[in-house]
Amino acid sequence: MTDEVMTIREMCDAYDVTPRTLRFYESKELLAPIRQGSKRLFTRRDRARLKLILRGKKFGFSLEEIRQILDLYESEGGEQAQLQRAHEAAKDRLSEMERQRDELTGTIEELKSEIEWSANVLTSYNQQAAAE
Repeated sequence: MTDEVMTIREMCDAYDVTPRTLRFYESKELLAPIRQGSKRLFTRRDRARLKLILRGKKFGFSLEEIRQILDLYESEGGEQAQLQRAHEAAKDRLSEMERQRDELTGTIEELKSEIEWSANVLTSYNQQAAAE
């Protein structure tokens, strides 16, 4: 692996992704490797973008949201605009995840109550059957 470019195999090994994943991100114009015939060479820029893509996916962002954030780096305002948008998107995503967590916590508690109720009813049935 050189500091300048990496092959698709080196990228896969370094970032634990498949060649298909890298080709998919390329088809979605999230990555733009250098093409030499059928060979793809990924630059430092591609590696940085892949790190951001993988982090964004981990946090539940859509590829379109990730693309919009990545594209800001190339626009006027550059890194600061990108960081501002990423910050806002992260806050929004955190709020959504917390809402989902709270909803899931409530559902879990309801399910625990249902399990406890049904266990009590079953115990009652079993006691009645044993008494007969």
